[in-house]
Amino acid sequence: MAIKKVLNSLLFIFIFSFSNAQDLSNFVAEDSTKVSKKEQIQFNNYKAIILPSALIGYGIIGLESHSLLSFNTEIREEVKEHIDEKLSIDDFSQYTPLVSIYALEAFGIKGKNNLKDKAIISATSYLIMGIAVNTLKKVTVSERPDGSSLNSFPSGHTATAFMGAELLHQEYKDVSIWYSVSGYAVAAGTGLFRMYNNRHWLTDVAAGAGIGILSTKMAYWLYPTVSKIFYNNKSSDKKVLVLPFYDGKTAGFGLVSTF
Repeated sequence: MAIKKVLNSLLFIFIFSFSNAQDLSNFVAEDSTKVSKKEQIQFNNYKAIILPSALIGYGIIGLESHSLLSFNTEIREEVKEHIDEKLSIDDFSQYTPLVSIYALEAFGIKGKNNLKDKAIISATSYLIMGIAVNTLKKVTVSERPDGSSLNSFPSGHTATAFMGAELLHQEYKDVSIWYSVSGYAVAAGTGLFRMYNNRHWLTDVAAGAGIGILSTKMAYWLYPTVSKIFYNNKSSDKKVLVLPFYDGKTAGFGLVSTF
């Protein structure tokens, strides 16, 4: 029964995340030319943060709530009974939605923004997500289900996956809704495998999903301001590539520029 409960929970996160993602339309840049001339977008769509805030809140409450802690344990024990061998697919699937954005661009399938804008938004999302995840891991000191360490909360793999899924949705939802569905399905699956591999509690996964989604929303909101660093009329011939990185402990982005 616990397996059924966790599957239902992840299905709920997937469906609710996907439906709530539609609310981000006010934050998305129209194109690099228009965005560079626009003032910073005002944060006036509060509906867009309801879901990720709820997921993060659920995870935080679960750190102290006896009922949620008990539910976490029930799921862990049920999962352990059905594990034949651990699968490392989540180590790769966490990056699949994010990589897909650039793969589609390479195959000539254009999204909402050009490659440079995608890189800037992705790097901003990754940086926000990495800082949030690492800060919470150090502050909460939550033990993993397998007892291997004290940095269980929140799930960084799940946060990365949902961050990428939200980016994929925003960039390609107007091309085909199936890109969005696929991205969120992979993200939900990543969270499931984190629990299957006994590396995270359900509350860790829920919070990770919320952080990932919210990081991307914030990146689109901040883009008009962040883009001013890279779009300068006096240096229009410069080519800039922003590469995000996250090694499980630190997050940031590298900058490569040609003149």
